[in-house]
Amino acid sequence: MAPQYKLTYFPVKALGEPIRFLLRYGGIEFEDFRFDRENWPQIKPNMPFGQVPILEIDGKVAHQSVAICRYLAKQVKLVGKDDWEDLEIDAMVDTINDFRQKIANYHYETDEAIKETRKGPLFKEILPFYQERLDAIAKSNNGYLCSGRLTWADMYFVGLLDYLNAMAKVDLTEKFPNLQAVKNNVLAISQIKEWVAVRPESEF
Repeated sequence: MAPQYKLTYFPVKALGEPIRFLLRYGGIEFEDFRFDRENWPQIKPNMPFGQVPILEIDGKVAHQSVAICRYLAKQVKLVGKDDWEDLEIDAMVDTINDFRQKIANYHYETDEAIKETRKGPLFKEILPFYQERLDAIAKSNNGYLCSGRLTWADMYFVGLLDYLNAMAKVDLTEKFPNLQAVKNNVLAISQIKEWVAVRPESEF
């Protein structure tokens, strides 16, 4: 009997979408449990560290979205061919998360005065710094982020992209053709294309 998978997350793409991409890519059936935000206070105490997403596999609970993605990538054969390629993929995913955190530091700041001081450095320095380097890496890998072929780093980046764009309020790939190629390569995969067509609408 096939394992039973259940993903628990808010009703958004964000950190849950790379997990969904990998599950769909592998043809793995899963329950996509999206709880209403008003129910979070009741759900939070039952989470391993008070955070989501979590993935349950036959009742066993996994937490930390990157660790979950890495596990699923092994299941669906999107990891490196050797330890060095795995290191490159892990480093790329960590870099994408650094990028996400720098955007989030601006987006989620509630003090408008502080937020305004972060705006210039983010848009004039931080975004271009990451965009230019990621685009160059994608160019050297023929439209992928590692190893010149599809890996879970591409799934992770494209799965997060709507969330990153929503936080930055710009299309982060618009002026970067090689990052656009990464996006297009992932979204052209039949399983991902089918998922995008049927997934629930959400703000990001």
